[in-house]
Amino acid sequence: MLRVGNCSGFYGDRFSAVREMLTGGPLDVLTGDYLAELTMLILGRDRLKDPSLGYARTFLRQMEDTLGLAHERGVRIVANAGGLNPAGLAGELRALAGRLGVPVRVAHVEGGQLPLDDGALTADAYLGGAGIAACLDAGADLVVTGRVTDAALVTGPAAAHFGWAPDAYDALAGAVVAGHVLECGAQATGGNHPFFRRYDVRRPGFPLAELHADGSAVITKHPGTGGAVDVSTVTAQLLYETRGARYAGPDATARLDTVRLTREGPDRVRIDGVRGEPPPRLLKAGITRLGGWRNEVVFVLTGLDVDAKARLVREQVEDAFARAGARPAEVRWELARTDRADAATQETASALLRLVVRDPDRRAVGRAVTGAAVELALASYPGFHVTAPPGRGDPYGVFEAVYVEPGAVTHTAVLPDGRRVPVPVSAPSTAPLRDVPEPPLPEPLPPGPVRRAPLGLVAGARSGDKGGDAHLGVWAETEAAWRWLAHTLTVERLRELLPETRPLPVTRHVLPNLRALNFTVTGLLGEGAAARARFDPQAKALGEWLRARHLDVPEALL
Repeated sequence: MLRVGNCSGFYGDRFSAVREMLTGGPLDVLTGDYLAELTMLILGRDRLKDPSLGYARTFLRQMEDTLGLAHERGVRIVANAGGLNPAGLAGELRALAGRLGVPVRVAHVEGGQLPLDDGALTADAYLGGAGIAACLDAGADLVVTGRVTDAALVTGPAAAHFGWAPDAYDALAGAVVAGHVLECGAQATGGNHPFFRRYDVRRPGFPLAELHADGSAVITKHPGTGGAVDVSTVTAQLLYETRGARYAGPDATARLDTVRLTREGPDRVRIDGVRGEPPPRLLKAGITRLGGWRNEVVFVLTGLDVDAKARLVREQVEDAFARAGARPAEVRWELARTDRADAATQETASALLRLVVRDPDRRAVGRAVTGAAVELALASYPGFHVTAPPGRGDPYGVFEAVYVEPGAVTHTAVLPDGRRVPVPVSAPSTAPLRDVPEPPLPEPLPPGPVRRAPLGLVAGARSGDKGGDAHLGVWAETEAAWRWLAHTLTVERLRELLPETRPLPVTRHVLPNLRALNFTVTGLLGEGAAARARFDPQAKALGEWLRARHLDVPEALL
């Protein structure tokens, strides 16, 4: 058995989690995921200012606090904190180990970079776990990587420990699924869970997986830590930012429709039955660019006549743009009716009118917008004020997913002794990646009385982003609720409940083993989270909006 824990789900996660995981109980490998699509843009901007940067500096500070502890306990550490500069981070870690007098062997994985075209800030392919495995096989205690898949942080250590061949697809797919559950840290232990009131999530612990040679795993957490691990928390994370039954990666394609979840005891959920297929022919890569400039002003509208006040200020600002001949390329207005009638506080008597502008030219979002807003201070609606003084504008980024031949990028394991070992590419599938045919739906519930109620009373949901697309997983926790949900929540019904999705392509996938539906809403997030084109730019709360929508629910389920 191999015990693999997680201590980070993003750049900025709980600083103390490394120490908590090292001291909380037995562990063989501790992993940390620091890279999201947005993070690559942040690291790219860091590197523009200082070419020696480009890695997650938080990780270096965490190692200063815990490197000796990890060595004492014999825990190996694997993290993708190297970002755009894994060699630079590895060098800093070696220097740190020398200063601390801790004899750890540091290795790193590099490669995956694509040539930067005009305007590209970063361009990196998602590598698999084979480079990590090579480093661990060579005796590394600490391995840092650049842009690898989140699951590679688990497939690499598992392949090294169990000696899996590159074509052990079932076992590798099991590790991919376990890695996907671990990658977002406390989201697997009750964090961000739709039924959060069941659990004590004031400070949830971080998850770990007990992996076995056949690729099966038990998801659990250290004793005495907060949160919980049950079938519902694991289901929620399994559906996070995935789409169809085939979950593709460079190590293996995991068939999510074969996953079985079984409660094995308190805070223990077994994952088994996972079938694997060869990886797809092409590697996914992410390109980030600086897309232009963005500015925002939020007008506060208090008391009576909110719609008329909003109409007035919109007309005034648009007129100012026209007179100046400087209307930004994109102008968006959104009125959030947060106000209440006869409110007991001024804040709850107020609505928010949000103006967002974007343009390739910073001047178009700076002085023109600031002047248009500020000059209205004494000449607009009664009670005029804004949440913050308008600024000069900030740069925003865009993300683009592309697919490249594996031979177009390098993949190199730099071992503790400095040797550079090229990592061969796993034999990919020659067949294109296709959706699995929709499985048969369960028998519908027999007709009966219904009541108008929120969907969230009978279904959980979790949502997130992949580039410009939103992913939304919805699941039922009883067989009766699943029989109703599978027939009720069609693409057409989803569009009715979430009107913002109506003009966009929506795809539904059915996962009966998980009693779940997974929806992909193409283009909802524009050019990705960094572009901040939407109020919720990463679609984190899209699922909660859906759960709050009312429809006719069978009384038997309520």
